[in-house]
Amino acid sequence: MGRITASIAGGSGYTGGELLRLLLTHPDVEVGQVTSERRAGKRVVGVHPNLRKRTNLTFSRVDDLQPCDVLFLALPHGSSGERMDRFLDLAPVIIDLSADFRLHDPADYSRWYGHDHPRPDLLERFVYGIPELHRAEMRGANAISSAGCLATAAILGLYPLFAEGLIDQSKPVVVEVKTGSSGAGAEEGLASHHPERSGVMRSFKPTGHRHTAELEQELTGSSGARPAIAFSATAVEAVRGVLATSHVFLQKPSTERDLWKVFRNCYGTEPFIRLVKENSGLFRYPEPKILTGSNYCDVGFELDEENNRVVVMAAIDNLMKGASGQAVQAMNIRFDFPEDAGLEFAGLHPI
Repeated sequence: MGRITASIAGGSGYTGGELLRLLLTHPDVEVGQVTSERRAGKRVVGVHPNLRKRTNLTFSRVDDLQPCDVLFLALPHGSSGERMDRFLDLAPVIIDLSADFRLHDPADYSRWYGHDHPRPDLLERFVYGIPELHRAEMRGANAISSAGCLATAAILGLYPLFAEGLIDQSKPVVVEVKTGSSGAGAEEGLASHHPERSGVMRSFKPTGHRHTAELEQELTGSSGARPAIAFSATAVEAVRGVLATSHVFLQKPSTERDLWKVFRNCYGTEPFIRLVKENSGLFRYPEPKILTGSNYCDVGFELDEENNRVVVMAAIDNLMKGASGQAVQAMNIRFDFPEDAGLEFAGLHPI
């Protein structure tokens, strides 16, 4: 396939900036427009200074968007649903990075987001955007909804065990996720104010986190029984990064060798999943810090034989595999480009 034109609605935030960075160097993409209502007419590099000498684009308004081959929506949560008809008219392929179309059941929006969904008729049209789970559907999809960053890490860590039916679902799966400040977005607020944020290890959502709904949806097996997910989220002093630590109890005793086989069978050929479990060294288990700027998800585990428990760790860069990188990976699959096109960066060490 030849080069395609991609535009970004909502390009002034962190995910929009990451999308633009990736698309500008993608060998098969030409960037059309990038929108920002508040900054329309101003240079993109005024907001994303890392892109100096990479682009001369200026921000447009959403109403001035022209047709393109793929339209990325990096708008605030709640904005995409109300304007989706307009967006569908502009591009044959939509990739939405907000939460507006992640959940298939309209009742879940009332439960987790506190409002009725404005377009329940469109929910089934969207493919949930974790390629490792939905690659086949993405190949023919015209609407993809990127997964939440915390949900992405937790789901990728747990999925192999659920797929093999190893988990004792009479007990809840306990998931504790630590995240950096960029996950809260680019808008200023008291929680991101430096004197309040610096040095914190702050439990900001010990129960009731909205990404729980994504885990319940994606880890539900063929029986249709939703797993019990006990999800907690903690803010730590980092800008980027997510580390999901999950505790699951097995139906029957297992060995490390058996667990290695489960994870390798599931992820052995995946381009962006790395199994990380070493016997020595600083980086024996997944570490978000060294994933900065990369699209990798590092997954590791430890078996607690005494309690028949497996502790699963999964690390990502929340702005990459948790948002923009995963969205570009989905685009690559949909347009039959090499899946790693534009996503080859390996991260940094030391950083």
